[in-house]
Amino acid sequence: MVKLMRYLKKSAGYIVLIMGLLFLQAYCDLSLPDYTSRIINVGIQQGGIEDNVPQKMRTSTMKALSVFMDDDDMKQVEKYYEEDKDIYVLKDGISKDERENLDHLLEKPMMLYYGMCSGSDESKAMTENMGLQEGTDPVQALRAMPEEMKTQILQEMNEKLEDMPESIVSQSAVLAVKKEYTELGEDLDKFQMDYIIRSGAQMVLMALVIMLAAVTVTFLSSKVAARMGHDLRGDIYSKVIGFSSNEYHKFSTASLITRSTNDVQQVQQVMTMTFRILLYAPILGIGGVIKVLNTDASMTWILGVAVALILLVILVLFKIAMPKFTKLQILIDRLNLVTREILTGIPVIRAFSREKFEEDRFETANEELTKTNLFVNRCMTFMMPVMMLIMNGVSVMIIYFGAHAVDNGSMQVGNVMAFIQYAMQIIMSFLLITAMSIMIPRANVAAVRINQVLETEGSIEDPVSPEAPQDSLRGTVEFDHVSFAYPEAGENVLNDISFTAKKGQTVAVIGSTGSGKSTLVNLIPRFYDATQGTVKVDGVDVRKMTQHQLRECLGYVPQKGVLFSGTIDSNIRYGKEDISSEEVQQAAQIAQATEFIDTKPEKYNSPIAQGGTNVSGGQKQRLSIARAIAKKPEIFIFDDSFSALDFKTDSNLRKALKESTKDATTIIVAQRISTILNADQIIVLDEGHMAGIGTHKELMKNCEVYRQIAMSQLSEEELA
Repeated sequence: MVKLMRYLKKSAGYIVLIMGLLFLQAYCDLSLPDYTSRIINVGIQQGGIEDNVPQKMRTSTMKALSVFMDDDDMKQVEKYYEEDKDIYVLKDGISKDERENLDHLLEKPMMLYYGMCSGSDESKAMTENMGLQEGTDPVQALRAMPEEMKTQILQEMNEKLEDMPESIVSQSAVLAVKKEYTELGEDLDKFQMDYIIRSGAQMVLMALVIMLAAVTVTFLSSKVAARMGHDLRGDIYSKVIGFSSNEYHKFSTASLITRSTNDVQQVQQVMTMTFRILLYAPILGIGGVIKVLNTDASMTWILGVAVALILLVILVLFKIAMPKFTKLQILIDRLNLVTREILTGIPVIRAFSREKFEEDRFETANEELTKTNLFVNRCMTFMMPVMMLIMNGVSVMIIYFGAHAVDNGSMQVGNVMAFIQYAMQIIMSFLLITAMSIMIPRANVAAVRINQVLETEGSIEDPVSPEAPQDSLRGTVEFDHVSFAYPEAGENVLNDISFTAKKGQTVAVIGSTGSGKSTLVNLIPRFYDATQGTVKVDGVDVRKMTQHQLRECLGYVPQKGVLFSGTIDSNIRYGKEDISSEEVQQAAQIAQATEFIDTKPEKYNSPIAQGGTNVSGGQKQRLSIARAIAKKPEIFIFDDSFSALDFKTDSNLRKALKESTKDATTIIVAQRISTILNADQIIVLDEGHMAGIGTHKELMKNCEVYRQIAMSQLSEEELA
């Protein structure tokens, strides 16, 4: 997968934007539990009062608070307020740090003041401990006491407060602020509703931001992945088109199709999910841990246990399932291969009544793929219930231990709710990564297979400095002591072949089946390179010419006629698109194709199915020959291209062909002696060796191999 990351360079701008949106989405996601906590703690429990800093207070309250603070602290408090008649009002423009400092200064004094004046049992007990009579104002009495005695009493009170949980002290101080607002005639219900509505509106706004960010990330990630898939398929296609026959045999057609379709799709799908999930999950998980530590670190051990269990489950499952991911893609290759063979060989299968055998062969490949898929999916489906069990177990543990913390005052209810939400976000991030980990191994296997294609060096490459053809030798084909062996084969298919085909000549190649005829002519367009010796075209070694330059001067008709989906006209124009309609018709006439083209309603616009399945073998050959003629090349190569033609059509085609190709070099591979009787040179191959070369008459006299072939096909009168 890492090697394919280079395909993301074009989308670098989109990726940066996606990362920014993911951080924005994570920030909003992680902020929502905090708002939930504040609505419960502040909006409901504290009546919308956020801290211990009153927005306004009575002058008498300010004076009473001075009893519980030293002069320096009192001066700091008075600095943030301005007096308006009998009320002190908090100044505008106070910073967050200044408000926190003021909150710290007022927290305990507010609690002590209202605690002593509340008339509660605790207040009465405090008054008795101070030795005051019932009904005496404790604050006035405390102010009137000697300094040492007052300091001692305040010190005892502060020691008691130190032993109390912070949340209880804070909430008690907030109650004091509420009572102060009540004394001032403030509407506390409105105060509370304003806070809840304000916080709720902020949560809704953040939810909208999350939605927009998620939609945009999905859109952009799909676009980035689609572009990557497009470029991958394009590069695979370009690479495969440049392969020689050797590389095709190495990979197999079925495997190359799977690699350029299914494998690319696997990588593309994972890449889409990577931006949406794999990048987002760590951001959410790390952010959740930071938030949890800021909320309350006392229960983080619960998350540690949960994460350890999740990792253990993932490790066990992947130890079992990982080998199967590699096998899946190989089994898809195999199924494609079997399916392709069956579909292309249906006539033969039916002719030999092998339907049951092929059905069993397909079922075997299909069943093995199904079993492997089921095994992997069952492993992964087992993982989700286990994860949900861990998640629910974590929720129960947080509620259990959180309830105890709330009961003893070390934690607020809202903080417990926030902790649960943060824990779910952290565990969810692991679940998301786990969900991705199901896809990543298979995509990684697909990526390795794609890389194998992209990193395969073609055995046939263009030269760095190509040589130009020699004008004086245009149309010449020369074999100079050429030998050839297929890659990894033990022996040569061709041995020491030497001959020259000059411009305007017709050179035929004949021999028994397997003698190397097709292999010989395949060396000319460089489908393979000679292992020894030199093949020259236009006086230049074909390895010193570019493949495009070489093949531009060739008109090649393969042994098996290949047509492409389109029309008769488009197939004839395939080698040279800019020719006129008259030239198309002339090429078809020379190839003896007009006799069946003219019978069709749409004539040259008649459709041709994929592979030319809607025309006969002979018609396919004639259209292939017309395609080569229409190109008007310097050199024609006919690789047993007349085998499907009847004798009359063959004879007429050869006569027309000889007239139209008199200025071109023609190399014919043939099985029929009648096809090559009038050739300027006939090369006889026997098990890869040249058994003879010459005209028909010369070979009849001095080549036993040729004489046997000729006499097996024609009578003595015909040969004479």
